[in-house]
Amino acid sequence: MKISRREFIRDGVAAFTVSFAAPAFLNDLALAQGVRSRNLVVVYLSGGNDALNTVVPYQDQFYYSRRPAIAIPAGQLLQIGSDSSGKALGLHPRLAGLRTIFNEGRLAIVQRTGYANSSRSHFQGTDIWGTANPATTSGLGWLGRYLDTLPSPVDALAGWNSTRETPRALIAQRVAVPAIPDARTYSLASPNGAAEALNERNAATRIASNAPGDRPHLSFVNGSLIGALSTLDRVASVNTYAPSLVYPNNGFALALRTVAGSIARGIGTRVYWVQTGGFDTHSAQGNAGGGAYANLMGTYGDGMFAFYQDLRNQGLLNDTLVLQFSEFGRRISENGSQGTDHGAGGVMMAMGGMVRGGLYGTAPSLDPASSNGTLENNGADVRHETDFRAVYARVLENWLGANSAAILGGNFLAGAPAII
Repeated sequence: MKISRREFIRDGVAAFTVSFAAPAFLNDLALAQGVRSRNLVVVYLSGGNDALNTVVPYQDQFYYSRRPAIAIPAGQLLQIGSDSSGKALGLHPRLAGLRTIFNEGRLAIVQRTGYANSSRSHFQGTDIWGTANPATTSGLGWLGRYLDTLPSPVDALAGWNSTRETPRALIAQRVAVPAIPDARTYSLASPNGAAEALNERNAATRIASNAPGDRPHLSFVNGSLIGALSTLDRVASVNTYAPSLVYPNNGFALALRTVAGSIARGIGTRVYWVQTGGFDTHSAQGNAGGGAYANLMGTYGDGMFAFYQDLRNQGLLNDTLVLQFSEFGRRISENGSQGTDHGAGGVMMAMGGMVRGGLYGTAPSLDPASSNGTLENNGADVRHETDFRAVYARVLENWLGANSAAILGGNFLAGAPAII
């Protein structure tokens, strides 16, 4: 029985076990994948992250003239070299941990990501990134469509959403992704004692086991309930995880610590969703010396660095890919409230033990002249250079072993950054 590279990446060691004959690429891929299945951790920065104060083209004079109050002084930036167009770049001063990861070759920064005619609406923009289709904001999500391709029966914990409301990206046709903001509180709520609570759980299991074929909606609900009940003990095991270091004491970092525990326990999750908000910085954004945006960068950078170190210490870094995005970038010029308004092109990052780190894409010129092709909206916004779906396609194909064209509704691999 022959299996393809995609099937092997998707199914891991099990693919080899059932095939009785190793594919030609077994040695290098097995070393890359190890005995565990690969997992994807999606980090969403909610609100529209200011990409120009995350990755700063500090030698562009217009960066300072258009942002007199919120520009970060060049001497305070964490320099990361120049991109392929020769533009010198620096990370925000609160991203020291990410600069360390970058220097280790395990952080890929993709500049000017987005899509044509960017929506500057939070809700519409988020849904577009979720469906991976700028033409529609409804329907199934790109991660949900991936989960639907997994062979049946799909593990009830194939997806893990760390927020209370399931994001558009995780909405699937036949896979229900549980919302688990806190593994410590993920249990069957009962006002009764332990023995009676167990009886209630068993009764609920028996009732939900009835899946009438002539009532598909009831079958879906019952199947989802059975799946949820079957996950209780596995999720509870995450609570015993002892990380190799102390994580920052905030919701974002604690969610990442829970994800690390889930990966370490091997509970079977393929896709995790983690998000942190506050990036809608219309006023009092601040600069490197402090303020709202510096705090946001500190929360994001410190949490990511703790997660990276923990996975590395536990020998799990090569099994994990972190993909970060936000629904849009922000305007180039600061507004009258020393903040920034909704813009277009942004920045995506990928982190992990198998990531090909470096700078991808080119920084824009911030010159507002009409002849500047890197800007749009009369020079107010950054024009996207890399379609965000090209990054998705690379992740689907090279990391998850899926058919990206089928999932994304088109071939976006041409020119996709080779981050993996």
